[in-house]
Amino acid sequence: MTSAHDLPLDRLDSWLRDHVEGFRGPVAAERFTGGQSNPTYRLEAACGLYVLRRKPPGPLLPSAHAVDREFRVMQALAATPVPVPQVHALCDDDRVIGSAFYVMQFLDGRIFWEQHLPELTPAERAAMFDSMNAVIAALHSVDYKAVGLGDFGRPGNYMARQIARWSRQYRASETGPIAAMDALIDWLPQHLPAESAPGIVHGDYRMDNLVFHKTEPRVIGVLDWELSTIGDPLADFAYHAMSWRVTPEMFRGLAGIDFGAAGIPDEAAYVAAYCRRTGREHVAAWEFYMVYSLFRIAAIVQGIAKRAIEGTAASREAVEVGRLARPFAEQAWELARSVDT
Repeated sequence: MTSAHDLPLDRLDSWLRDHVEGFRGPVAAERFTGGQSNPTYRLEAACGLYVLRRKPPGPLLPSAHAVDREFRVMQALAATPVPVPQVHALCDDDRVIGSAFYVMQFLDGRIFWEQHLPELTPAERAAMFDSMNAVIAALHSVDYKAVGLGDFGRPGNYMARQIARWSRQYRASETGPIAAMDALIDWLPQHLPAESAPGIVHGDYRMDNLVFHKTEPRVIGVLDWELSTIGDPLADFAYHAMSWRVTPEMFRGLAGIDFGAAGIPDEAAYVAAYCRRTGREHVAAWEFYMVYSLFRIAAIVQGIAKRAIEGTAASREAVEVGRLARPFAEQAWELARSVDT
C-alpha cells in the first residue's frame, strides 16, 4: 500500500454519500501497489472498507482502461455461481476525481503470487486448485445473454480477430527480430479450429487475480475484469492453463514440479476436471490453444519490453519480464511445429 495523494478525498466523500447506500465518512484512501493498469485503492470509512478502481488520469486510447465494462460484467455476474465482489456505484464524471471510477466491496481474503503455494499443505493445494477450476468452469457456463451481456462483445470469428490483434500489438512493440514470432504470425491464422460456443471470457484468469477465503481453500472473488468480453471460452481456459507449460523460474509457472507430492493436479487432470464441469468430452484443438496462449503472452511481454526501453515501465521487473518474449515465442513455435507433424 502507498499513500493516495492523487485522490481528492473531499469531493470523493461527497460523491460516496450520494451514491453508495449506507456510506458514512470521513473517507481515507491507500493505493494498492502492484501491476494494475487501472489504479486501485482501498477506502476506509466509518461504515467499513471499500475498493475504488479508476481509469488513469490523462489522455487514453478510446477502448483502454474500460472501468465501465468491469463494473458491468461484475454487476451481471452477481446473481450467478461466479464469485465477484459486490459493485456499489459507477461514476463517469471526470470532475469528481479526475477520471471515471467505480466502487466495490473489499474482500478480506488471501491473494497468492506463487502458484505452487509453498506455504500450504498438499491437501490445501488440491482444494485450492479444484476451487479455481470450478470457478472458471462456472464462468464459462453462464448464459451471457440471460444475464444481460448479449451486446458485451462480438462472439463471431473471435480467434481470428484475437490473433490479428496480438500480431498488431507485437509489431507495434518490436525491439528486435524474433523469428519465432514471425513464424507464428503466419502459422496461427492457417490452423484456426472450429468456433466453439461463445461465452464470457475473463481474459486474464490467473491465481493472483483471485481472492481466496482467509482460512478455507476456496475462491471468494474474481478480480481484474478489464479484458473481459464475449468470445471463445477455450482460449480463456487455455491461457489460464498455460501455467502448466512454463516453469516457476520463467513466469511463476508449474512445469517441472512434482505434482503428486505437491497435491496439485497435473495438466491432464486439470483439463479433464474442466471438461467434466462444462460438459465437454475433451478439447480437440488443445495444443493449438496452447500455442496461441504462449504467442499471446509473448506479445504481451514484448509490449512490456518496449515500454521499459521507452522509460514508461522502467522498473527492473519490467526489464526482466520483457526479456521473456523470445523464450515464450520459441516455446510456442516449437509446439506449433510438433502439432504439424
